[in-house]
Amino acid sequence: MEKQNEIHLNTHPKGITPLFLTEMWERLSYYGMRALLVLYLVNSLGFSDADAGAVYAFYTSFVYLTPVFGGYLTDRFFSYRFSIYLGSFLMLCGHISLAFSGIYFFYLGLVLLALGNGFFKPNMSTIFGRLYDEKPNLRDSGFTIFYMGINLGGLLGPIICGSLGERVDWHLGFLSAGVGMAMGMIVFYFGSRRLPESIWLKQNHKVNSVHPSSVDPKTKSKILLIVLLSFFSIFFWMAFEQMGTSLNLFALRNTDRYLFGFEIPASVLQSINPLFILLLGPIVSLIWTTLSKKNQNPNPVLKFVLSLVLLGIGFLVMVVAAGYAETGVSVSILFLVFVYFWNTLSELCLSPVGLSFVSQMAPTQYASLLMGIWFLSNAFGHYAAGILSGYQNQWGSMKNFYGFFVICSFFGAFVLYAIYSLKRKSILSLLKSKEEDKTILIS
Repeated sequence: MEKQNEIHLNTHPKGITPLFLTEMWERLSYYGMRALLVLYLVNSLGFSDADAGAVYAFYTSFVYLTPVFGGYLTDRFFSYRFSIYLGSFLMLCGHISLAFSGIYFFYLGLVLLALGNGFFKPNMSTIFGRLYDEKPNLRDSGFTIFYMGINLGGLLGPIICGSLGERVDWHLGFLSAGVGMAMGMIVFYFGSRRLPESIWLKQNHKVNSVHPSSVDPKTKSKILLIVLLSFFSIFFWMAFEQMGTSLNLFALRNTDRYLFGFEIPASVLQSINPLFILLLGPIVSLIWTTLSKKNQNPNPVLKFVLSLVLLGIGFLVMVVAAGYAETGVSVSILFLVFVYFWNTLSELCLSPVGLSFVSQMAPTQYASLLMGIWFLSNAFGHYAAGILSGYQNQWGSMKNFYGFFVICSFFGAFVLYAIYSLKRKSILSLLKSKEEDKTILIS
């Protein structure tokens, strides 16, 4: 019996497949559209870099701001299923709107996509986390697998939508992203029926009666820890999201994209990061699982510190690439490959770990709201990324611009580790306070 229980605790729960596939199709639509956004604004609509960066900033930050409201409304009024369907439908309408010519259809499409994401994103992540309520030792590994679904969509989206958009017609590229969203809705409709009912029923329906003053000190501390890591994730997203803005334009203007006599569309290079996720994700997931079995799995705070260090290394490579580009030559595509390699390792130590951490630590009555808070940090980071990218020409040189992200990444890692060192005992005590969490966290 003891051996059977051990096997049960070390195998992933049934039901992750339909959620994996739903997220994959939804992310195909999002990243396919994102790969086209700045290039479409600059090449088709004639926007300046600054204006294109501003649109990107407002859109992507709004995408990650709306989960706060979507999570709040779900916690108080809606079921998880309803919110996911509502969000999916709004995003489908947004992609269809982008398929039409005209600036009004364009902006309407962006608004619908952002609103839909607000209902879809926090609730999909929350119910996936609930699958691991009885297997907390596999939570980080499970979210890494889930994250692979995100990036399988991220790999296919720029290739399909980017190629159609740049080579055939911009609006056809946007429409193909809508097809991906429709496929996600179909997969969720049939796949969600096979999920255990417990993940839908654990929502606390007495939230309306909970008064802020009734929150106990331990719950407040958990919320503060979520807010702390969410804040430091801003350093990550501010730099990482240069991929969709300045690095996208660097690929277009400063990179030799010819391979075997064929010029690769700049938007397709957005698939390098998700390709690395798919290659490295299983390895990182195995590392977390192996360390967990040995009671040596690093805690989320240390994983965040490591993430910021790796991110800084990636942008050091970009500083070197920028130096060559400023001499007037088109740099090798390998520079972007190496930048995305380090950025991907950084991402795997932060983004899926953050999702896992919030789903584990958030009190039930605030689960979707706090998941929305996590995505709110993405909003701030995405906004800063877009605004900064639009004004990179005012930094004196590209080396100075990308060097700024090196400094920010290493500085963020240093400050977070300093806070962790000062509050180590209380943070470890809080992380271990979950009754179901049997792992011993590295100190």
